[in-house]
Amino acid sequence: MLLAFSAVSQSTLNSFLKPADTLSLQRRNTVVITESALAGTSLLALNQLWYQSYEQSSFHTTNDSGEWLQMDKLGHVYSAYQLGRIGAEVLQWSGVSKKSQLWYGATLGFSYLTVIEIFDGFSKEWGFSWTDMLANATGASLYIGQELLWKEQRVVLKYSFHQTAYASQNPEKLGNGFLEEMLKDYNGQTYWLSANVHSFFKSCKFPKWLNVALGYSGKGMLTGSKTEAVDNFIITPHRKRQLFLSLDVDLTKIETNSHVLKTIFSVFNVIKVPFPAVEFTDKNDIKLHGIYF
Repeated sequence: MLLAFSAVSQSTLNSFLKPADTLSLQRRNTVVITESALAGTSLLALNQLWYQSYEQSSFHTTNDSGEWLQMDKLGHVYSAYQLGRIGAEVLQWSGVSKKSQLWYGATLGFSYLTVIEIFDGFSKEWGFSWTDMLANATGASLYIGQELLWKEQRVVLKYSFHQTAYASQNPEKLGNGFLEEMLKDYNGQTYWLSANVHSFFKSCKFPKWLNVALGYSGKGMLTGSKTEAVDNFIITPHRKRQLFLSLDVDLTKIETNSHVLKTIFSVFNVIKVPFPAVEFTDKNDIKLHGIYF
């Protein structure tokens, strides 16, 4: 009896997650209402719980292009890309046309992050950053451009993270605890361009899920600027850029008829699968990693 109930439940969930062949008004309306509620609620909470803790000012801009070895800019690119991908995929689930998926779904990340950037513009602590906006546009364009050019995502933006010793030296800026550090400690973050080999070389017998990944990270950062000021002490740690070459798995290319598994694979495809990696630094050093997160 339990097995029969489980089979029926899985079948129902599989049918629910299967994208509609034609426009489903009920699904589309559900998507629009849900996205609007989530976006509105999260922005309101962000304004009340975060920005109200800092001194407000008149709207102003700032040039932060030289900070954090540009890791924060890659964070904007990544966020805009992934939010846009999600926006397009949920509209695909509701049966919306491809054109509408790109216009209204893939620009979701750019629109959401633009509002946050405006919040920054009224905060004395930060300011509206045109380089952040450029990064947001780049992320959205990376998704839209590939859909227009290839009708698929041959190059996927991914993220990986490992804890570092830098966070404990400046937890206010870099986070205190694993979850905060995932968001704040740029020293432990790596952003990857993960390219699917089979998509570019269809005549070769490469596994359809095999990717080659190029990663970028930075190290030696306690604050955004090159000359660090922490607890009134001026220090100059050794900051360096890092490039990585590794393999990866595109989970969405794993063949399955289960829409439950396809959804799970899509959700977890935002994370780079740990693999051995070769590291190249701006000091002309080469380092091998047996496994890299």
